[in-house]
Amino acid sequence: MVRAIQFDRFGGPDVLEYREVAVPDPKAGQARVKHTAVGVNFIDVYHRTGLYPLPLPSGLGSEAAGVVVATGAGVNHVRSGDRVAYNAPGSLGSYSQERVLDARWLVKLPRAIDDRTGAAIMLKGLTAWYLLERSYEVASGEWILLYAAAGGVGMIAAQWARHLGARVIGVVSTEAKRALALAHGCEHVLLARDDVRARVRELTGGRGVPVVYDSVGRDTFFQSLDCLDRHGLLVSFGNASGKVEPFELQELTKRGSLYVTRPTLGDFIRERADLDAASRELFGLIERGVIKIEVNQTYALADAATAHRDLEARRTTGSTVLTP
Repeated sequence: MVRAIQFDRFGGPDVLEYREVAVPDPKAGQARVKHTAVGVNFIDVYHRTGLYPLPLPSGLGSEAAGVVVATGAGVNHVRSGDRVAYNAPGSLGSYSQERVLDARWLVKLPRAIDDRTGAAIMLKGLTAWYLLERSYEVASGEWILLYAAAGGVGMIAAQWARHLGARVIGVVSTEAKRALALAHGCEHVLLARDDVRARVRELTGGRGVPVVYDSVGRDTFFQSLDCLDRHGLLVSFGNASGKVEPFELQELTKRGSLYVTRPTLGDFIRERADLDAASRELFGLIERGVIKIEVNQTYALADAATAHRDLEARRTTGSTVLTP
C-alpha cells in the first residue's frame, strides 16, 4: 500500500483526503512510477471543484517526476531505474507516492534537470510551448499580452517568448509579482487593477497586440478582446476566475474580425513524436539557461489542501510542487 490524495465529492480544499491505496502491477503499455516530486497546477483546482466534472471518487493531478520501478509488456522507451517526468492528460493520480499509468506519457529526464524542476515543467513548460509555437507562432519584434505573468506557466512563457524575440506585456496582481515578472522575460508589467486596455494601446502605438494569452477566463475575456489588433487572436487557456460565458460572435466582428481559440495541451502531444520534440526543445532551453524554472513553493503531499488554498488565494509565484 502507498499513500495518495483522493476526494469523494467536489468542493473546497477540505475535500482532499490523504489515504492508503493499492497500486496494481503494470499491464501491457503501462509503467509503475515512484514519485519524487509532484506538480501542482490550477487545473487541479478545476477538477477538485467540479468545474471540469469527472467520476468520483477520484485521484488528483497529472504531472510528476520520479523513478520507474516496473514496466508492462511492450514498453521499450523506458525501463526500471530510469528517472522520468510526465504530464498525463486525462489520467489523474499524480498526487501519490506511486502510481501506474500509460507509459506513453513518460519522458526521460536529463541529468542536468533535477526532480523538482522535472515535476514543475511537463504541464507548464509544454503549455508554454504550444501557446507560443503552435496556437500562435510568435514572431520576433511582436508585442504579446500575457496574463498571470508571475505564475508557473507565465514565467516560463515570458522567458520563452523573449527568447523568440517577442516583446512581452505581462499582467499580474501585486507589485511583488510585477518585479518577479520583469525579472523573467516581461518588458512591461501591468497590474490587474490598471486600465489594461488603455495601457496596451499606449504601449503598442494604438494598434493593440496580435495575440493575447489569457488564463484568467470570465473576468478578463472582453478586456482581452479589446487589447487585440485587427485580426488578432485570443488564446483562452484557463479559467482562474470561472468559465467564459457564452457570447455573441458579432463581438469579434465589431472589434476587427478577431479570432478566439480554446486549446488544451493533450491535443498537441497526442502523438509520441510531438511529445518527444516538444520535450527536447523545453529541456534544451532549460539546460542552456534560456529558461529558469522557479519552484517557489514546496509542500508535503499530505498538505495538498494547504497548497490549493495558497494557489487559489494568489499567494504563490512560479511553480509549486508536492513531495511524497
